[in-house]
Amino acid sequence: MLTTLVWTAGIGVYLFLVAPMFVIFLSAFSPTEYPTFPPSSVSFRWFTALFTNSDWGEALRVSLILLLIVTPLTVILGTAAAYALGRLKFRGREAIRSFMLSPLMIPQVVLGIALLYEFTSLGLINTLTSLVIGHMVIAFPFVVRTVSVSVSSLDPKLESASMSLGAGRWTTFRKITLPLIKPGIIAGTVFSVVESFGEVSISLFVSSPGNITVPVRIFNYIDQTFDPSVNAISVLFIAVAVVAMIIIDRAVGLTKVL
Repeated sequence: MLTTLVWTAGIGVYLFLVAPMFVIFLSAFSPTEYPTFPPSSVSFRWFTALFTNSDWGEALRVSLILLLIVTPLTVILGTAAAYALGRLKFRGREAIRSFMLSPLMIPQVVLGIALLYEFTSLGLINTLTSLVIGHMVIAFPFVVRTVSVSVSSLDPKLESASMSLGAGRWTTFRKITLPLIKPGIIAGTVFSVVESFGEVSISLFVSSPGNITVPVRIFNYIDQTFDPSVNAISVLFIAVAVVAMIIIDRAVGLTKVL
């Protein structure tokens, strides 16, 4: 009896969490000028509008450019930092680790205001560079955290054995270390993509009219009007998040990185 109640309560909670996404998903296929649930018929009108509207297209272009710049930089720097923190023993290591992970605990609005003042003083405000740095600040801790999980489970004896057999440090890192920590790198890459693509708080403070990302475009759009195109772009975000979770679960396991 108790088990049945627990399962019923659990299913009820999941349904409560999933219900809003289900409503958004179905409303995106509404043929009318405003979202309706359930829709009277199925229409891909608003998905087509996303790719034919120049404003949405420009926002998507900026977001994709950011992904192409932010993701590799964040993954390279985060992987190097996680490996160094996992292998080197020095005073203040935990303090540095906490500093690198601090953006996870600081409200993004606070980070956005801080970056706004900093970029203004440096003359970088309203530039693509400011967006790149802002997105890297948010994505970097996720890479450090996920790669650290893989590094912590890596036996140092494997690297020592490789070097004792004549391989140099770089060869050992490339042929032994990287393949073994690849799950963490993949998970960090996915998290970096999701965080950068969905980041809005910092982008609102440091973006310019010529560099508007998709989330900022959504924020500004619903302030003036609300048609199913917002639901359509939300469906794309949901799809990206679901695919990302599947990749992370297959690569390293959700329970290890959350």
